[in-house]
Amino acid sequence: MSSRQRILAIRLGAMGDIFHAMPAVASLRQRYPDAHLSWIVEPKWKPLLEGCPFVDEVISFDRSSAAATFASWRSLGAQPFDLAVDFQGLLKSAMVAMGSKASRRAGYTRDQLRERMAGWFYTESHGTASVHMVDKHRDLAKAVGGKDGAPQFYLPAGSPEGTLPSEAFVLACPQAGWGAKQWPSSYYDELGTLLKKELGLALVLNGPSGSGATHCSGLSGLIYATRRAHAVVGLDSGPMHMAAAIGKPGVAIFGPTDPARNGPYGGTISVLRTENAQTTYKRQESETAAMQAITPRMVMDELKRCLATCSQKTTQTR
Repeated sequence: MSSRQRILAIRLGAMGDIFHAMPAVASLRQRYPDAHLSWIVEPKWKPLLEGCPFVDEVISFDRSSAAATFASWRSLGAQPFDLAVDFQGLLKSAMVAMGSKASRRAGYTRDQLRERMAGWFYTESHGTASVHMVDKHRDLAKAVGGKDGAPQFYLPAGSPEGTLPSEAFVLACPQAGWGAKQWPSSYYDELGTLLKKELGLALVLNGPSGSGATHCSGLSGLIYATRRAHAVVGLDSGPMHMAAAIGKPGVAIFGPTDPARNGPYGGTISVLRTENAQTTYKRQESETAAMQAITPRMVMDELKRCLATCSQKTTQTR
């Protein structure tokens, strides 16, 4: 073992999953303060970890071409790690652990892996009884020596991109990983009208050009807009988990996915989900009845309750 232990945290993406793994990586830093701790991610997500105090180095794993993939593999194995922890549980992430040449390669037990073949590449496997992904990852980190403590998150400052209102606004990101997790696009107009009329707040939609969004930006601009927002309305998607990580108040609208497993962490964002929603992680593109059943009025009323609760907590802590 080298004089300074080298640890590799593996969570290649995506946005929400990186935030889910962040407290686990922080616990490794607390337990091994003198280690050289690296986090390997896909290049598009590196801005999320810019300046992160939990890691010494953010490594890009670029698979955009055969040449880029070869260069990533070569760089990864140039200096072996002592410990690699796979927080993703896929064959590709387990192979990254193997490619790191770490003498210890830790991951989840096969019954808890999305791709069971990933378990072939670990030298040790650990199970967890926790439900939420944040807690699952923290359990895995603790199993390899991570320190148990309050969950810690990090988010860089971001930078202004696009146009934002000068007054207070609510930020919503209408896009999600697949269509079944999205809220009907027509509902946002009605919600915007309610927000302006009842709370005097503008609704800002963040999204790609052509989506009807009023704020178009890259990742750094989204970070900045999230920090500026008075509150958020989110889906089961990365921007919602980003907002939860910095304690923004808001409402998360859930349909096919289980908020107990993937919901906003930390208690500042309320969850709306119908009782008859069917849990599935099949990537269906069509809108679901469960998402359609959550009306703009329901979101508005829940947001007002959430803002009132946050305001009361703020007053009590002064």
